[in-house]
Parts: sequence; structure tokens; C-alpha cells
Amino acid sequence: MSQTLSVSSLNNQVKSLLETTFLHVSVEGEVSRPTYHSSGHLYFTLKDADSSISCVMFKGNTKALKFQVEEGMAVVVHGSISVFSPRGTYQINCTMMEPSGSGALAKAYEQLKVKLGAKGYFEAERKKPLPRFINHIALVTSGTGAALQDMLRVATKRWPLVKITLLDTLVQGEGAKFSIATNIARADALGADVIIVGRGGGSVEDLWAFNEEIVADSIFTCKTPIVSAVGHEIDYVISDFVADLRAPTPSAAMEMILPDSVEMLQRIDGLMERYTLVFGRILRSKEESLTHLSRLFAKRSIDEKLSLWKNEIGILQSQYNDKIALLYREKSRQVNLFKEQIGFQTRQNIAKKEQLLSSYTIALHSKEPTREQKECYAQIVQSGKKIALEKIIEGDIFELQTPHTIVKAKALEKKVL
Repeated sequence: MSQTLSVSSLNNQVKSLLETTFLHVSVEGEVSRPTYHSSGHLYFTLKDADSSISCVMFKGNTKALKFQVEEGMAVVVHGSISVFSPRGTYQINCTMMEPSGSGALAKAYEQLKVKLGAKGYFEAERKKPLPRFINHIALVTSGTGAALQDMLRVATKRWPLVKITLLDTLVQGEGAKFSIATNIARADALGADVIIVGRGGGSVEDLWAFNEEIVADSIFTCKTPIVSAVGHEIDYVISDFVADLRAPTPSAAMEMILPDSVEMLQRIDGLMERYTLVFGRILRSKEESLTHLSRLFAKRSIDEKLSLWKNEIGILQSQYNDKIALLYREKSRQVNLFKEQIGFQTRQNIAKKEQLLSSYTIALHSKEPTREQKECYAQIVQSGKKIALEKIIEGDIFELQTPHTIVKAKALEKKVL
């Protein structure tokens, strides 16, 4: 007959048996009802089509998870069996977990990519354009890595005038994500034209710091344009999608953003030739315009206008003189003609007057009294006027005048003969 056990004794024996027998187990199933406790512990149920088992992952182990545990996710958990003897229940104490069929890092990568995509981190509209000419580059990379030397070599070859500021950064291992995020913020405050964030090639684990959300946030909030240059051409990390430009390698980043000095010199030579030709054409055109303007100015200058006015005045003066001379000649001819006419007329008048005078003289002589008679004649004047004797009436006062004598008289009596 078997020994009778207490409940506690049985549970303790089961606990000892299970926990010593199943020290290391790996179990695959589907996650159900995952719960992240405020303490940081993760509780969930792992199930398949026929059974389920409780699981717990304590805070120290959940920190190492690269992905978010979600409802219905197929996973493989690694850990041990633990029994809670007061209730007689057991569970898997998980120390590690990975998605079933794909690595934990791959799952975490896809989850973060979906999350950031939903937040608009990858939108083309928010990406900042890089300056055409770059004078200052801030490098967020390891100061001892080969990637730094590759970038410096390319930069020196292509554009030695560029200023490069290195922010020595931890790019791999624990703490790398904080170092990268911090130095991106420091580089943003430098006033550089562009920031290059990168490192050389490596495994997925080596490059994982560039898949962290804190790094993506620092790139997204950075005001300076950022180039992500991580790993080799086939490597894609989250920073590539968030950055304003993705370069396949660190050295390729320098080739993409810096001009080739040889090509630039050739371009400058070509521009100089074009400049010389264009400037020569412009200069000739301006010389022609200046010559034309000089001629116009000379034609329209004060001296030229004064000269034109002097010429016009000279012409007008000559025309005036000609007209005056012509008028003078015409008037002279008219005056001469008038003089001839006047002389002729005068002579005629004089001849007529002479004839008339001669006839008057003859008549006068015929009527003129003798000397003795002349002495007995006097001129009758009344009120200052000569008057005939017949007009004198009795009582009139009048004067009798001769060349030498004036006699005042009064008519005392008048007889008509």
C-alpha cells in the first residue's frame, strides 16, 4: 500500500522532479494574452492546437528582447520549468525568445519599420535637400574604424577644400545607440552643411545600433541634412530609410555629396571659355552701343546744337541780307523811278508855273498902274482882313494900309457910283 502524502508534500516532490528534470527546455507555440507588467515582467500563455502552458519572462530578460511580443505570434521560447507549489501549477520561466521561422532581429527590424512608417518617418516630402556645394561635413562614426579612413581618403581626393569635423562615436555593442543619437544631436548644433552617420560592414548584430528607435528619432528630428552610410551596399538599416539620403557605403557617401575637383576644374575651364566668348560678345555689343550713343550725343550736344543754330542763324542772316539787298535794289529802282517821275513832273509843273507866271506877269503889267498911281493906292483892312471898298458901310471903322503907313478911318458917308 502506497504512502499517503499531504498536498504540500506532493507539490514539493513534483516541483523538485520537474525543475530538476526540465532545467533547459525549448518550446514552440503561439503567444496568447501577452501582458507587460508595470514591473517590467512579461506574462503570456504559449499554446498549440491541443494544449497551453503559462510562461513568464522577468524584467532582466525582457530588456534583451529585440522585438515586441504580440498576440498570435509564433515563437520559440528557451528556459526552464518552474513550479508554484502553493497552487500546484507550473510554468515556463523564459530566459530567451525568438520568432518562429525567423530571427528575433529580423522580426524587430520589421516591427520598427512598420511603426516608424506609420509615424511618417520615411515620407519623401519631409526629407531635406542637400546643399549643392558643401563646405563643412560632420562625421558621426568611429574614430578608429576603417570607414573613417575611407571617407577621408575620398574627400581629400575629390574636394580637399571641405572642412570635416569628426564626432568619435561608438557604433557597435551595448551603448552604441545612445552614442549615435547623442552625437547626431551634437553634430546638428555645429552648423555643418551635412551630417554623415555610418560605419563599415559587419553582421546584422554589428549593425544593429542603426536599427534602434532612438537613433531613428534623432535622425528624424535633426535640422541638418543627414546621409546614412552603414555597411555594404546590400545592407539596409532603419537609419537608411529615415535619413535624407542613403549611401551604399561610407566612401560612396563622400562621392555622392562632394564634387570631383578634376571635373570641377574642367567645368570651370569650360565656363571660363563660355564666359570669355559671352563677355566678348557683350563687350562688343556695348562698344557698338556706346559708339552709337556717342554719335547721338555728339549730334545732340550743346556744342552741336549751338553749331547748328549758328549755321541756321548764318543762313537766315544771309537770306535776310539777300532779301534786304534785293529789297534795297528794288526800292532804289523805285526811288530812282520816283525821282525821275518827280523830276519830270516838277519840271513840267515848273514849266507850267513859269508859263502861268509869265502870263500873270504880262497881265499884271498890262493892269499895273503907273508909279504915280501906285503912290495914291492903299489897301483896306477891317478886323485884320482885306476888304473891298464896296463892302464898307457908313459908320464902319477900318484901316488904310500901304507898305509904309497905316491910317485908321471911319466911313462918314457912302455913295455908289
